[in-house]
Amino acid sequence: MHAGLPYARGRPYGEFSRRPTPGSRNGLRQLTASEQVIVNRLLARLPYYRSAIQILAGRDLGEKGRQLIVGAGESGSRMHAASFLRLGRIVVDEVLLKQPRELARILYHEIFHFVWARLGNPTRLSYENMLRREIALGARGELGWPSEAKKLALRQRAVPANCAARFERQRLWSEYVCESFCDSAAWFCLPGWRRHREWTLKPRFRERRRRWFQMADVLPRLQL
Repeated sequence: MHAGLPYARGRPYGEFSRRPTPGSRNGLRQLTASEQVIVNRLLARLPYYRSAIQILAGRDLGEKGRQLIVGAGESGSRMHAASFLRLGRIVVDEVLLKQPRELARILYHEIFHFVWARLGNPTRLSYENMLRREIALGARGELGWPSEAKKLALRQRAVPANCAARFERQRLWSEYVCESFCDSAAWFCLPGWRRHREWTLKPRFRERRRRWFQMADVLPRLQL
């Protein structure tokens, strides 16, 4: 799950800047009436949610060269969904539309990419500082694989020895903070769920995050 990637079936982004239609050559399609009912039901559970974000579906999503590939097959790294902040669109793998519970978790994650982009530096810095305190206390795990993968990559990265390495580590850290926020926000919006295989963060750190979301009053920002 990534924010802001240009999407294409191996073609330049500009060719697909127009609104896709069913059967269009970029491989994306609008939701069917029954799929839209499922999505609307999940969106109705998000407090304050008001948005014109368009949700599209595609089969076999993958990423290659910072592009979303539709119909990727075995090529590229597989992914469930992607956000396009400038276009105001989210693309989900159509398989998820048959799995409402997992769709909720992933769709909420993608929606919070839009929230993160509009959150403002003071609030984002507050969340980042909380993560720094967690790491200083030895916190392991996360509330979703997108953030946990970034966290593991940071742990494996050696201390930067030059400017290029420091820049790369800072980029990775920024991506981790963003993904952690989106994973945590999706978790926060699913209070009825007791467990998920990707929720590996220890309970005491989960409680710290819950309190942060409550104190930061993030949910009203869902009025995108």
